[in-house]
Amino acid sequence: RNSEEQAAYLAELIEKYPIDSIEDGMDEADWDGWVVQNKLIGDKCQLVGDDVFVTNVDYLKKGIELNCANSILIKVNQIGTLTETLNCIEMAHRAGYTTVTSHRSGETEDATIADIAVATNSGQIKTGSLSRSDRIAKYNQLLRIEEELGATAIYGY
Repeated sequence: RNSEEQAAYLAELIEKYPIDSIEDGMDEADWDGWVVQNKLIGDKCQLVGDDVFVTNVDYLKKGIELNCANSILIKVNQIGTLTETLNCIEMAHRAGYTTVTSHRSGETEDATIADIAVATNSGQIKTGSLSRSDRIAKYNQLLRIEEELGATAIYGY
C-alpha cells in the first residue's frame, strides 16, 4: 500500500481499537507519508518516530519543521554521546513532542535509561515485558526512584 493508504489503514485501526501510540507507522525515508499520517491521526494518537529520527537533532529538526510526528524514541547510545542525546530530548520537548526513552537490543542489566527518563521528564520508557532480568532491572530502578522521591515526585513537564 502507498503512504495515503497506510495512513488511512492506521486511522481505521485507532478508531476500531484503543490504540494510544504507534511507532514507525511509515518508512523511515517517507517524510511525505509521515506528514500525511500526522495530519490524519496525530491529534488522536502518539506517533513515535524511531527509525525516521534515530535520536539525531538534524533529523528531528526536519521532522518538527515538516510537522510529521508528535513523539520521538530516544536510544541513549544511538547518536554517539550523552550530550547529543540530551540535546535531542530538549529539542523534542521544546517542540511539544513526547519522548520515549528506549533500551537497545542486546541489553544488559544496566538501568541508566530509567534514570535518564526521569531526569529528562520523558514520562515513558520502552524496555519490554517483565520477562528477563535486564528489563526487570530498569523497572526496579523506576520503582526505587519513585520511592526516593515520594510525595515530591512530579509527573510531566
